[in-house]
Amino acid sequence: MRSLKPKKLNPGETIGIISPASSPDDLSRIEKGVKYLEKLGYRVEVGKNVGRNHGYLAGTDEERLEDLHEMFKNKDVKAIFCVRGGYGAGRLLDKINFNLIKKNPKIFVGYSDITALQMAFYAKTGLVTFAGPMLAVDFWKDEVDEFSEENFWRVLTHKKKIGKLHNPDDEKIYVLNKGRGEGKMLGGNLAVLVSIMGTEYFPSLKDSVLMLEDIGEQPYRVDRLLNQLKLAKSFKQLKAIVLGRFVDCYEDDKTKKSLTLNEVISDYLEGLKIPVIYNLKHGHISQNLTIPFGIKCNVNASRGFVEFTESAVS
Repeated sequence: MRSLKPKKLNPGETIGIISPASSPDDLSRIEKGVKYLEKLGYRVEVGKNVGRNHGYLAGTDEERLEDLHEMFKNKDVKAIFCVRGGYGAGRLLDKINFNLIKKNPKIFVGYSDITALQMAFYAKTGLVTFAGPMLAVDFWKDEVDEFSEENFWRVLTHKKKIGKLHNPDDEKIYVLNKGRGEGKMLGGNLAVLVSIMGTEYFPSLKDSVLMLEDIGEQPYRVDRLLNQLKLAKSFKQLKAIVLGRFVDCYEDDKTKKSLTLNEVISDYLEGLKIPVIYNLKHGHISQNLTIPFGIKCNVNASRGFVEFTESAVS
């Protein structure tokens, strides 16, 4: 798939806000996030269905889909930010007008459950998307994390190659397998990624670098998910694997027998004939590196770094 880069975000342009998965319990977070963006000088267009609820969803499938389509149609909107993850993005995949998205490529930002949309966009259109901060998760706080903020806006607003990614305070990146590998970065949330495997919305992983992160999955569940990738021969297609943060992925019942998360990861990934690194600052954490999906990435596990060798925007 040939990558389709969105245009860079310029000062004063309009950012669209949608909620394609779940809605925050506290809707004031949306207002605070909007104020943050406006304070930076951007105009903000909030989808008309944002803030709705339909059980655990942020409105019905039709309502969430309408906002998604409207933001890609709206010529004034130059970037689309998701409110939060949760659950529900995958329910939209067979209803999306992908021709609309291909004809109107825009910056599209989110992570967690938003992985389903990001991988489908790439599979169907080649659109480069961004696993980065969300409005009601990261941008509503009185103090937005400086590390996440600086990295995020640099990636979205500059045409220069992104270069090497650095953990804050030189926090260590662990090497499971040494070596070098280069390919287009794909992936996202492990559980969501596996949930769309075997469908037309799952991109080819051939010659790619796979980024994985997750939250709240006990070790046996991570085991199951990695096993599915293994049985699907996904690992054999890859040039490298980059692991972000796996937050709260442990057995909290101390009376139960369990492997540790690290033991599970070692079982599946150590010994692969590709470089594998662990502990890049990405995932469900406040200090969160923005990861563009669909552009070239060089992983040098022998020297412990990840480098994007091109820009993510045009």
